[in-house]
Amino acid sequence: MSLAYDPNQAISELSKADKKLGKAIQKVGEFQLQPQRMTSPFEALARSIIYQQLSGKAAGTILGRVKELFPRNRIKPDLVLEMREEDLRGAGMSRNKVAAFRDLSEKTIDGTVPTLARLRKMEDNEIIERLVQVRGIGQWTVEMLLMFHLGRPDIMPATDLGIRKGYMVLEGMSELPKPSDLLSITEHWRPWRSVASWYLYRIADQDF
Repeated sequence: MSLAYDPNQAISELSKADKKLGKAIQKVGEFQLQPQRMTSPFEALARSIIYQQLSGKAAGTILGRVKELFPRNRIKPDLVLEMREEDLRGAGMSRNKVAAFRDLSEKTIDGTVPTLARLRKMEDNEIIERLVQVRGIGQWTVEMLLMFHLGRPDIMPATDLGIRKGYMVLEGMSELPKPSDLLSITEHWRPWRSVASWYLYRIADQDF
């Protein structure tokens, strides 16, 4: 899946709008975000639920065990609802994650969670509003889906620690900015806040 926007245009406009960010972009180098393939919103969110609060290795092991419970290793919402809680728990899912898994399945079947084709036509705020109705899915999770799966250009995940740290380093601040403040002080980065956010992640990991 490719980006739906031109990152070179985004970098040019961001650099004009914010000289300090522009210098940091030059130091970090080439923009390398490539949207991750997504078969369906259901599968992407199911994976997110399993990975919550776990290391990548542990979550990957549990995801593999859960997939083995389904024909051809394909997790499907109707089959989730037919499955016994004990089987999902036996694969390593917590009781809360099983409840979230079932809620995701129910909301996929009733249409609250849109199909991928429908999702691609929806506005960012509408997607967030719909998907946070699922138990265990918060705004940050949806923002990651918008930014890293759908390749949307103007996402600012202001609650993300890496984003907050990156902005603190960029501006030479003594403490992390509050999420609400970060949203307001990055308004001049519109409509390219996803690109700026990707650079903030890199800035957070480098010595500026």
